[in-house]
Amino acid sequence: MRLFIALDIDDAIRQCITRFMDGVSPFAPDARWVTPESLHVTLKFVGEQPDASVERIRLALQSVAASTTEIHFRGYGFFPTVKSARVFWVGMDAGPQLAALAATIDDATAALGIPKEDRAFSPHLTLARSRGGSGSPRSLTIDKPNRAFEHLQQKLASRPTPDFGNMTPREFFLYQSQLSPKGSKYTKLAAFALSSADLK
Repeated sequence: MRLFIALDIDDAIRQCITRFMDGVSPFAPDARWVTPESLHVTLKFVGEQPDASVERIRLALQSVAASTTEIHFRGYGFFPTVKSARVFWVGMDAGPQLAALAATIDDATAALGIPKEDRAFSPHLTLARSRGGSGSPRSLTIDKPNRAFEHLQQKLASRPTPDFGNMTPREFFLYQSQLSPKGSKYTKLAAFALSSADLK
């Protein structure tokens, strides 16, 4: 099964982002927009694993000791570049605890033979992807100017920077991702608590 580890987002933030997407998605009608219920903050993409590995991963994640931090959702951007945009995302500001959590999870899963991340942790919420080609956020040698988000970029340039609110997550989750013609379906398989001891 296809697995990943992520934070859920608060309903108030989800609703605010949903209203934002409803307002701007007509400016990129050829993009594939995510469903509001699927919004999450990916901490680690695990990938395809045999069913028997789920319990091993769950036990490894139970040993993760990490603190929470307040996360501020604001702004937006495009991966890998504005001119070659394939992914439209919402930005996040958070304390160092969030990157530390991702690193600790990366270490815990690496002990099971799951490859470690090869790029720096860059927290974001993906809102849309261009159709066709790669959905990867990193630059590729085949990249060329992509006009899928050009109209959207023009419209956003004349608007104030969007602010979607703050949240302090209390847990993170192991998810299963099931692909279908209607888009991905995400199912929570296990939850893991975060400590609030470092919060002031």
